[in-house]
Amino acid sequence: MLSVAVGWQLYEMTNNPLDLGISGLVQFIPLLALTLVVGQVADRYDRRALIRLTQATKALAAIALAVGTAGGWLTREWMFVIVFVIGGARAFEMPIMHAIVPDIVPQSILPRAIAASATAQQTAIICGPAIGGFFYYRFGPVAVYALCAVTFVTAAVLVSLVQVTLARLDKRPVTMESLLAGFTYIRDRPLLLGVISLDLFAVMLAGVTALLPVYARDILETDAWGLGLLRSSPAIGALTMSVVLSHRTIASRTGYYLFASVAGYGAAMVVFGLSTSLAFSMVALAAYGAVDAVSVVIRHSLVLTRTPNEMLGRVMSVNSLFTGASGMLGDFRAGAMAAWLGAVPAVVLGGIGAILVTLAWMRLFPQLPRIDKIVKDKD
Repeated sequence: MLSVAVGWQLYEMTNNPLDLGISGLVQFIPLLALTLVVGQVADRYDRRALIRLTQATKALAAIALAVGTAGGWLTREWMFVIVFVIGGARAFEMPIMHAIVPDIVPQSILPRAIAASATAQQTAIICGPAIGGFFYYRFGPVAVYALCAVTFVTAAVLVSLVQVTLARLDKRPVTMESLLAGFTYIRDRPLLLGVISLDLFAVMLAGVTALLPVYARDILETDAWGLGLLRSSPAIGALTMSVVLSHRTIASRTGYYLFASVAGYGAAMVVFGLSTSLAFSMVALAAYGAVDAVSVVIRHSLVLTRTPNEMLGRVMSVNSLFTGASGMLGDFRAGAMAAWLGAVPAVVLGGIGAILVTLAWMRLFPQLPRIDKIVKDKD
């Protein structure tokens, strides 16, 4: 809901697609700056308490957007400041949310648990943009921001009910070695480096989220409600695939499914970029979401099952830096290319780029296509 409202309001305010890309870049800055801190914090403190704090911060940001809009003082610059704060909260939120999963479920069912978690998340992503677009269209942005604030507060309360039984906290003194431990761990394991970097470059090239307001208004000639439907479409595909994966684990040929899903991601973006129909665009985005869900479950399962619990915070903070960079820099890339070449070439060329990255990574990391099982057999 928040992303739809901010994107639509900002584009209405400036009519400049580059500002949509800058919004993504602004959110990337705290992610980059806080990566080392996030990893240390996630491995040293109660992860539930940290998640509560991130939700409270986002609630305050949503309140600021509502008050600023109602008071008439919310400018382009103030929106960037508030989005920066939201980016700081997300810099902590995402790696901790991923790292807490093995604290809750045993490793043997971790891939199914990740898929089930993705199902819940995608359900929210489907409902959120649609509700956000509807409320924006009927009641204006203030109503959307107020509803977001209430939702964040509710999430902060509900996370307290999560039962954690496997958490182990790292109480060793903080050193430069421990600060860089996440990077070192990934660097020394080509499998993890290949998996994480594949997502970085594929999504950075084929990211399209920032341009959805442009497509909705200028190409598909729809309104905020249509934008909400476009934002929800990838989640519909992802939800469908996540439900399947929560019941049926990928038992073999994991590497094959990983590369096929990333190539399919790029192909779906090419189709979306050439579409001039709202319905067909929604189908292409749903396909993009479905194949991306396969990639997400495989990548997160490989990382979580090959990292010790006491290192998860630092490793997942690096992973979140890569995934966050892919999305946020992808938004900036899309906005900049759209301002230079137009929205359609920006999307189509990005999709082709993701396919080329897939082919390149199969040669650069030959062990990845040979991965058979997601969960590593015990020695």
